[in-house]
Amino acid sequence: MATGWAGDGAVQDQIDATVADAVQRARDQLKRGPSLARCEECDAPIPEARRRAVPGVRLCVNCQQAQDAERAANLYNRRGSKDSQLR
Repeated sequence: MATGWAGDGAVQDQIDATVADAVQRARDQLKRGPSLARCEECDAPIPEARRRAVPGVRLCVNCQQAQDAERAANLYNRRGSKDSQLR
């Protein structure tokens, strides 16, 4: 493939750098620090296995699922969907 002045592996190097940057951004967003023993929302105990599996966990499973569902609902673009255009 003709790439002008770029070297033979330049495209792959750029792809690798983009992936590495995305992985680093995702790692930077992970919570750090000690996990809580009790949920900060409902005060339910957080199991030891969850605290070991998810460092920095602050919510129980039920509260985390509710928070994730709320975030997912806010990401849906109703104006851009074909279903809303057909109604």
